[in-house]
Amino acid sequence: QVQLVESGGGLVQAGGSLRLSCAASRRTSGTYTVGWFRQAPGKEREFVAVMRWNGINVYADSVKGRFTLSRDNAKNTVWLQMNSLKPEDTAVYYCAARSFSSASYTSGSFEYWGQGTQVTVSS
Repeated sequence: QVQLVESGGGLVQAGGSLRLSCAASRRTSGTYTVGWFRQAPGKEREFVAVMRWNGINVYADSVKGRFTLSRDNAKNTVWLQMNSLKPEDTAVYYCAARSFSSASYTSGSFEYWGQGTQVTVSS
């Protein structure tokens, strides 16, 4: 098992940046796929980005070119750098992890979840 804790959310103006962190209770590099999802009020949880266990990053089309994943292995932390934020990026952002290999990026394919962190982008 792995516990996940997100932080770094907040209120930012459109065009601004935030960096979210996902701190894991154990090493994820090489063993877990770590992903980010978000859920806006009244909407379903949607895929944002994933760092596969082999280090390859995949991004949703809506954030490609604006969001970047990185990892600090010493701190068991995955970062989500969010630039050029838009009001439509407003949501609760969740970190998730899974221990098995899968080509799916649906929320149901992830085993472990953090509590979420709110991101609000004002226009």
